[in-house]
Amino acid sequence: MDVQRTGSMVRPPSPMDSLEKQLSCPICLDMFTKPVVILPCQHNLCRSCASDLYDSRNPYRFSGGVFRCPTCRFEVVLDRHGVHGLQRNLLVENIIDIYKQQQEVSSSGSPDTNLKPIETKGPMCQEHEEERINIYCVTCQAPTCSMCKVFGQHKDCEVAPLESVYQTQKGELGVAIDSLVSSNARLQALLSQMEDACRSVQENAQRAKQGLSERFDLLYAVLEERKTILLEQVTKEQDEKVASLRALAQRYGERLLSSTELTDTAVRALDQGGAAEFLLASKGLITQTKDAAKCALGEERPEPGFEKMDHFTVATDHAQAVLAKMCFGVADDDEFEDAEEEEEEEEE
Repeated sequence: MDVQRTGSMVRPPSPMDSLEKQLSCPICLDMFTKPVVILPCQHNLCRSCASDLYDSRNPYRFSGGVFRCPTCRFEVVLDRHGVHGLQRNLLVENIIDIYKQQQEVSSSGSPDTNLKPIETKGPMCQEHEEERINIYCVTCQAPTCSMCKVFGQHKDCEVAPLESVYQTQKGELGVAIDSLVSSNARLQALLSQMEDACRSVQENAQRAKQGLSERFDLLYAVLEERKTILLEQVTKEQDEKVASLRALAQRYGERLLSSTELTDTAVRALDQGGAAEFLLASKGLITQTKDAAKCALGEERPEPGFEKMDHFTVATDHAQAVLAKMCFGVADDDEFEDAEEEEEEEEE
């Protein structure tokens, strides 16, 4: 008796319990949350659960990755759309809706399970306050009630069941969301490309600036070296000319001193009172004075223009013109040839 009574207390599993088990997600272990996606291995998952699992194992989601089915371990290769690229299982979603409706009917205590579940929720019609909105006007694109279709403003319109339009538009919205997600992924990829391009532009510009600075530094070095060489040539000729002039001036000074002494001697001879004494000394003195005067007239002198330094002139007009026209890219060979010809003409 006790065994029979105990056995009678155990409720055998109902078909609804088996159905609920079949409609459970293997990831969250709860009933599927729409939208539901189907894998190539025919197992179903909540898309939100599958997306969380995929993101945790594929951090670089926009480049695609591998998703492994949590039920059979079957590997699926996904593109950059990720889980949103999987096909929705509308059949399972409809079964979930029917199951929930049956659960509501069972909880309300209705004896007839074949009757259509009574709507207990939903907005009421504004024209007919006692009527619930239960149909959809296809012509006006608005939900309405049965009284509006029979007697009201929608009596000449085409209508459809509210649930079918609901499922259709819900599916369209899901597809639109998937398309928007895919578009967002493409935009994110474009943003990443733009960031990479900005970094590349900055790096290339920095290298170009560095190369340009190095080339100008080289030009500065060449100009400084050439300047030093030319200045040394001017200094060398300056020193040679100054040394020559100083040596000539020294000779002039020595002769001036000798001539001054001879002049003093001749003047003293003129001051002597005796004719005999004067005549004894005057013959040699007159000869020395005349010779000294002739040497002064024939003394060596620098050539005319000896002090000029005009030949140390560098023609820089062509170089200035070339530098002023310096630009990026390959230089025009004709431009340099013209500059060289002008330089040769100026030197001639």
